[in-house]
Amino acid sequence: MLFETPLIEGRLVRRYKRFLADVELPGGRVIVAHCPNPGSMRTCAPDRGRVWLSVHDHPRRKLPYTWELVEVDGAMVCVNTARANDVVAEAIESGVIAELAGYDEMRREVAWGAGSRIDFSLIRRGEQCWVEVKSATMDGGDHVAAFPDSVTARGTRHLGDLMVAAKAGHRAVLLFCCNRSGTRAVRPADEIDPLYGYTLRRAADSGVEILAYASDIDPSGIRLRQRIPVELPPLDYTPPRRPRSARRRVIRRGGKKTVRMIDPAGCPGTECEAEFQPSGAAGRPAIRSSGRGRIM
Repeated sequence: MLFETPLIEGRLVRRYKRFLADVELPGGRVIVAHCPNPGSMRTCAPDRGRVWLSVHDHPRRKLPYTWELVEVDGAMVCVNTARANDVVAEAIESGVIAELAGYDEMRREVAWGAGSRIDFSLIRRGEQCWVEVKSATMDGGDHVAAFPDSVTARGTRHLGDLMVAAKAGHRAVLLFCCNRSGTRAVRPADEIDPLYGYTLRRAADSGVEILAYASDIDPSGIRLRQRIPVELPPLDYTPPRRPRSARRRVIRRGGKKTVRMIDPAGCPGTECEAEFQPSGAAGRPAIRSSGRGRIM
């Protein structure tokens, strides 16, 4: 993926209010840039660090500058989390991700449940593969990227979505796009969000495929390079439990299979029901929601 316009280099002054950053441009002028990253950006916002901004001249934008890249201890990091899906889409189309090659159709941002979406739906000959992408940028030590960099109920919910798909017989994949150069492996940041790490391990045991790919990053663009390992060491963690009868129930109605599920980790959450039908029937997505809520 190439950036649409040449990036402008600057120096980070500070990041604040989550989505704002003050950046000093060449010549000394300080501007306010949009910071498109909802996480803590731990290990990704060094004081006076070199950063690169994209410039947009759309008249309706309040901030013409967007923070895209940062250099941290010699590593290039993409802080714009929205870029990960574009990088992965390009890699799927070009066959870089061998595990996701050979599909006839790719759909993006496919609706799932009530108010939820999964990043990609890949379809071929009646088979459907659901792919959720996560941008891993935090330095977990020893050239290992860690995810997440802050507690993510949304990320845990997405794992639940993938587990529902796998339970119903679909292929389900979680793909870590490692947007930190020099990364040799990825691991869950159990020290930050142990529930996410716990649920990730349960997802892997439940048939969800966990993949990770390293990136080459420079001011011209971002390209997925090669598959790297996902490290899942043993985790000593017991999440809050709900009564066993309330966690999951599979209902069969004729040729349809309904998976009714409450948070796959057995933790407090609301009910989610999805009906699974033949892939792409009548041009419709293979999963539709009953509108009864979603996994929290």
